[in-house]
Amino acid sequence: MAQRQGTTRGLGFKPHLKAEVVPGEGVYLISERGVTALRGSCVTTLAPLLDGTRTLDRLVADAGTLPADQVKDVVTRLLGSGLLTHRAPAPTAAGDAGQAFWELAGVDGDEAARRTGSGTVTATGRGSEAGAGAEELLTALGAAGLRVHRPGHDTEPPGLALVLCDTYLDPALADLDAAHRATGTPWLPVRLTGEQPWIGPVFQPDDGPCWHCLAEPLRRNRPAEAYLGRALGRPVSVPPSGLAAGRAAGLHLACLEAVKWMAGHRHSGQNALWTLDTLTLAGRHHPVRRRPQCPSCGDPGVTARRVWAPVHPASRPKTATGTGERSLTPEEMLDRYGHLVDDLTGVVKEVRRDRRDPGFLNCYHSGHNPASSPTGLAAVRAGLRSHSSGKGTTPLQARVSALCEAVERHSGYRQGDEPTLRATYREVADRAVHPDAVQLFHPRQYADRAAWNAEHAPAHRVCAPFDEDTPVDWTPVWSLTAGRHRLLPTAMLYYDAPCATGSFTAHSNGTAAGSSREDAIVQGFLELVERDAVALWWYNRTRQPGVDLDSFADPWTDGIRTAHRGLDRELWVLDLTSDLGIPVFAALSRRTDKPAQDITLGFGAHFDPRVALRRAVAELNQMLPPVVAATADGEGYTCDDPVPLHWWRTATTDNQPYLLPDPETPRRTAADLPYTPRPDLAADVAAAEELARGLGSELLVLDQTRADVGLPVVKVIVPGLRTFWTRFAPGRLYDVPVRLGRLTAPTRYEDLNPVPLFL
Repeated sequence: MAQRQGTTRGLGFKPHLKAEVVPGEGVYLISERGVTALRGSCVTTLAPLLDGTRTLDRLVADAGTLPADQVKDVVTRLLGSGLLTHRAPAPTAAGDAGQAFWELAGVDGDEAARRTGSGTVTATGRGSEAGAGAEELLTALGAAGLRVHRPGHDTEPPGLALVLCDTYLDPALADLDAAHRATGTPWLPVRLTGEQPWIGPVFQPDDGPCWHCLAEPLRRNRPAEAYLGRALGRPVSVPPSGLAAGRAAGLHLACLEAVKWMAGHRHSGQNALWTLDTLTLAGRHHPVRRRPQCPSCGDPGVTARRVWAPVHPASRPKTATGTGERSLTPEEMLDRYGHLVDDLTGVVKEVRRDRRDPGFLNCYHSGHNPASSPTGLAAVRAGLRSHSSGKGTTPLQARVSALCEAVERHSGYRQGDEPTLRATYREVADRAVHPDAVQLFHPRQYADRAAWNAEHAPAHRVCAPFDEDTPVDWTPVWSLTAGRHRLLPTAMLYYDAPCATGSFTAHSNGTAAGSSREDAIVQGFLELVERDAVALWWYNRTRQPGVDLDSFADPWTDGIRTAHRGLDRELWVLDLTSDLGIPVFAALSRRTDKPAQDITLGFGAHFDPRVALRRAVAELNQMLPPVVAATADGEGYTCDDPVPLHWWRTATTDNQPYLLPDPETPRRTAADLPYTPRPDLAADVAAAEELARGLGSELLVLDQTRADVGLPVVKVIVPGLRTFWTRFAPGRLYDVPVRLGRLTAPTRYEDLNPVPLFL
């Protein structure tokens, strides 16, 4: 402080402050951000003198009768509080305003002026912006007070490069990004051709994300355009839109961002893509994060190391939630992972409530579901499973559930950095799980596959027979049961993984996201148990015991039953619990006021029967929106998938009697399903492992967690357990119903339920 006081520059309030003296009260310092009051006769006397024209010595001399020590003490305190500075009066009002701007931004005004005056910037254009657009930007940068870099004249490299482009996905930007990284030049992309101008982020060579880290989510969040591009064999361009005034606004805002960068002002928004809605004048920051596994700026081996690492469950104490025992509450989950949602740069494009929800369903959607059909136009169809969705007993639980399902689907999509081993089955038979033990197609299904596949949805299509002598890609999974790695075909584990033979297909069965890896393993295993129990019931069409809902005394379930009655619907629940002993329920609902019953279903499994019940009812609600507005004349369905439409219009409890409770069996009560809670998720994982071992099988886990996402995702496989899709190989599907006394003899292949489960 003494060094600054010895300078010849005058003392004055910072340029963003205006001093107003109220006699007898004090000094009020006014700025755009509010008013600061200063009390005391000394500061009241000094305030008019603090205009930047007086050094400390001159101030003492002009302070009249005020003691020098008192003047120096007040000046020291004002300097320390950031209200006073050593400065020269600005030569113009505009200069004073500029100084005030920088001070408000937390940047020394003199230093900002020096940096913007000494550094240089460049501007180039791509595509249609290569000519006049780039010149327009250069002119605007000069008008903003920046010096344009002159190659061959300026010896120092530019401090910032601006790139005006038609699209942020221009492939040429990859080379440009690499070139700027090589020279150490930060660069700022700008797009002005659209209805919404785009600015940023500032790509820094040695810090933060690169262009590839931004391009990846931009492509992913436009799945329909990506599909069209593949189908047409060329990029799909978007027609330009916008007004000249909107373009001008974006142009000058880009220049403003460049000026702030060159002045040394740093803020979090510079790491984001900023968009301006020219219709509402609302601006938004879309976060852009570095992808640790990025092949251009990160470590492309991150995913492979994670997959190859052994899975050792750790202790995870549970916290109670409405539809499951997790290691984090929904509030904690949303706080930790809510940043993953963004329509442009997010892992999840959106999380929104279903507009058809009458108010109690708690059904939320979270974008395209690649598991339903990773190719084609599933992204724009209104199929029952065309979107990732969430459910819960509260809106918050449903939002978090939708977020997790979307992340689960994203993480299961092949990204190219997954470890693979090319070999025939015979070459790796000592480590591999035979694909037929997981896919479970019947030999007769292979014989009829061409005709079958032409008539059925992707989930029910039959793959080509597996040839043990044909090389395929294999990926390691960890056997918790055996404590070693096993191998499964990559195309069975990741959506959209190439499979030239057509022998495998990936699906979501057993894939789960969770608040921890242990949580995800438990949820994935429970889904396997649920789907297996559903298949045993559905395809054998056995009559199952009903559930006495009153015995559970659950206020939420009781409220849902009442709400269904208000929609002229009846709700009931079946007990599908199989030989595994884990409670599995099917919740069903039908219309009672018209011939078409619009029967919907939902399933739930959990060690705790109360949680299993809530899950089944919550999933039933999740499946209800397409039929809520259905009318007696067969109209009003909000789904264009012909399979569920046919079911809703034709299936009744008369022609599908297995949907009703078995009249010969007493209803299951809560007392019939005892449960001893386990306080730790690791104990649930151990229980799942023991159940798999008891089946003579294995509990296999593939960690699909993505480094740039962080939300734990796993795929759980127990060879031999059934999915609820049409997989009719010999085994449990035929044997267990007989062993449980549901049937006296195995169902013949030709007598299995001809209606594939459509969920």
